[in-house]
Amino acid sequence: MANPEPLNVSDLQRQFPALDQQVHGHRLVYLDSAATTQKPQSVLEAVDSVYRKDCANVHRGVHTLSERATARYEEVRKIATRFLGTEDSQEIVFTRGVTESMNLLANTLSGLVGGFKEGDEVLITELEHHANIVPWQLLSQSTGIRVKVLPCDDACELVLDDLDKLVTEKTRIVSVGHVSNAIGTMNDIDRIFSAARGVGAITILDAAQSAPHMDISPKKIDCDFLTFSGHKTYGPTGAGILWGKRELLDQMPPWQGGGDMIRTVSFEESTYAETPWKFEAGTPDIAAVIGLGAALEFLDSTGRPSVEAHEAELLRMIESHLMEMEGVQIVGKPATRACCVSFTLDGIHPHDAATIMDQNGVAIRAGHHCAMPLMKRLGLPATIRASVGVHNDQSDVEALIQSIQAVREIFA
Repeated sequence: MANPEPLNVSDLQRQFPALDQQVHGHRLVYLDSAATTQKPQSVLEAVDSVYRKDCANVHRGVHTLSERATARYEEVRKIATRFLGTEDSQEIVFTRGVTESMNLLANTLSGLVGGFKEGDEVLITELEHHANIVPWQLLSQSTGIRVKVLPCDDACELVLDDLDKLVTEKTRIVSVGHVSNAIGTMNDIDRIFSAARGVGAITILDAAQSAPHMDISPKKIDCDFLTFSGHKTYGPTGAGILWGKRELLDQMPPWQGGGDMIRTVSFEESTYAETPWKFEAGTPDIAAVIGLGAALEFLDSTGRPSVEAHEAELLRMIESHLMEMEGVQIVGKPATRACCVSFTLDGIHPHDAATIMDQNGVAIRAGHHCAMPLMKRLGLPATIRASVGVHNDQSDVEALIQSIQAVREIFA
């Protein structure tokens, strides 16, 4: 395979208005894309144009503004279908993001397995974000289904030797994050999902931290469901994608009831719209969905192979610098890392470090990263996390290292 074209990072940086500002007298160095990404001009213009020209509800009006808004909104299903490398745009369900997608699945999947009963099992991993933990715990409380956890080792790699013991005939669902948002570990989903398919379990991929960085085609991954959040993929907050195999979505009942997800309503009974609209009750965040479409087109036009190669090199640079610094401990040593690097500073709380780094214009995340079980496993209250995006370059890495040095000098 030919090497991907290098990114024109200076051109990309000019497409992000938020980067053209100073923070505490320093240029902004944004290294918190794993939490939420900055938005390119094309996304801002798409959202702005909705409210300026096409502000109307979708699916319900015959006037010009409503028809234009509906056409733009439904076009995003086709854009998302191309982004995922699938064919059927009716496999695209709009949600608010991964959290809502996981709750939707937890509340509707029982129809695919003839109902859950006590003793059935859901398998997740020790590296998961809370969005892929709490919905299954709520399901467990209501059905008696058991939540099992595939552990990780000290390097923050999943212990796949345990798969055969954990994936059994009782396993109904296997739901796994593609990339750890806290550590950056890229999981061996091929092996995990192969084991799941071997017992007929439903497979779900949380692609929140992989969608902005690499190809996530569900046909290549061979999963039943895949979800990602728009705001981590250079789109607005409040919009996300749940992709599912059409034959499975068709069997699943609606989750929320209300307007727009119905076919008919009477006081005696209601009938529901077909897939995917039966899952989309009420007025959606129309502008956010249209902005998400612009974001996916931005990523595709940038070239995801180029994005992946560029960001991998940035992460290698960050790791290399951190390993040379006294008093800096990188958290986890995964074989393949994407999205972010987490680390600690000896004797310095991550929140204190993040505050001082912000004074130097460097935006990073400090905390448990919505991965409290993993932090407990590692014996850490929090970490410092630097996460990269398409607009970052070597100068941002250098600014990060200088800000860490500033922290260490203050606490020396």
